[in-house]
This record gives sequence, structure tokens and C-alpha cells, in this order.
Amino acid sequence: MAVRIARLLVLPLILALLILGAFIAAGHIVLPPRWDPFAPFDLAEPPGLLTRFKFARARDDGDLCRAALSAGGIVFDPVPDRVTGEGCGFTDAVRTPTAGAIRLASPVIVTCRVALSLAMLDRHDLRAAARQHLGTEVTRIDHLGTYACRNINHAASGRRSRHATADAIDISGFQFADGRRLTLTADWSSADPARAAFLRAVRAGACRWFDVTLSPDYNPLHYDHFHLDVGGGRACR
Repeated sequence: MAVRIARLLVLPLILALLILGAFIAAGHIVLPPRWDPFAPFDLAEPPGLLTRFKFARARDDGDLCRAALSAGGIVFDPVPDRVTGEGCGFTDAVRTPTAGAIRLASPVIVTCRVALSLAMLDRHDLRAAARQHLGTEVTRIDHLGTYACRNINHAASGRRSRHATADAIDISGFQFADGRRLTLTADWSSADPARAAFLRAVRAGACRWFDVTLSPDYNPLHYDHFHLDVGGGRACR
């Protein structure tokens, strides 16, 4: 009986939400951008109830993604779509010298959705983690590369890595305004608890914005970097 009553209550609610969504999409109801699921994605907006939906929508649409990067002040140049081999190449890629507002050791080619995920990591997690645990600002992110036409773990056969479609970046360390430099190799198990805490906070933040985040805890092959990718499975290790 209770299940039947619940169904009778849920169905009208779903119908009402669908009707409301249709009116919002058609422009008959105007909501503040923060509460409008169809408003352009804003990198600077504090994460809220609709953030995951709006973020996923922007990531999955090249035009919306590039518009979000531009509106957020992210420096990038669009890169033409390219096929470079079997299972290799990229679409909706950009060339950028930064991860959000933080300089990368060298410019990279990544899909727009990786660039957007990096910008969210910078804006909402990375800078805060540096201030909280180290009392300083991140000035540079060191990396081991992005696009590479290869298989997972550089194996001679098997599935292509997300690097093969420019959907991944390997981050190896960070430099800071006070002159310090942290690396995954030296500091993941650092005797300095602040250094280790910062790197674990970065991993936790990356897990929010990337589909796969792999750290030195995952396996020995990742002892020296965070592997961050989008478009594949789900993992936070």
C-alpha cells in the first residue's frame, strides 16, 4: 500500500519537473544563472546543486566548453581535429599554456573537456589546498605530457590509453611562490606532513573533476605522477 501511494506521489512530481524544465528551456521562466540548468557554465561559480549537471553538459559539447573557458579567462587556442593512427587523434582539442590560471611547465594539447576539468581543479581545489597546507600559492604545474599515440602503460598491445585521444594529463609536481617545489616522487610519502597532505588534497580535488585519477597509491607505474583523464571509466585511486 505504501509503495503504491509513493508511486502516485512521485509520478505527478516527475511530470511537474518535466513541465517546469520545458518552460525554463523555452525561456518562459527566467531563473538566476546559478539556478538555471541551461545557463552557460561559469567556472567561478561556487559548486552547488546544479554544478555537476552544468559541468557535464559543458564538457560534452565543444562549443559550450570553449565558451566556458573563454568566459573564465582561460588562455587557449583551438586545435583542428586530427587522426594520427589507429585509435589515435583528437577532436575539440585546445592548446593551452595553463591549467586554469596556473602556468604549466610547457604548453599542452588536450581536449577541451580536460582543459575545463583542469580549470575547475585549479579554481576550486588546488589553490585552496596550497593555502591551507603550505601557506603559499601555486605558481607552476610540472607535467609529463598529454597527447601520445600509445597503449595503456606503454604496452605493446591492448587498449589505447586516454593519452591517445588527448583526454589525459600526467602531473608530476608543483612549484610555489615561496620557492618550494614538490614532486610526487619525493613528497607523496614525505616526512613533512604538510607536503603529503597537500598532494592528497590535490588527488581528492582531481577526483571531483576528472573521471579517472590515479596516484602513487594505485601501482608502481604511477610512483612519480598523477594520471588524470576524462571520457573513460571511473576511478579514484
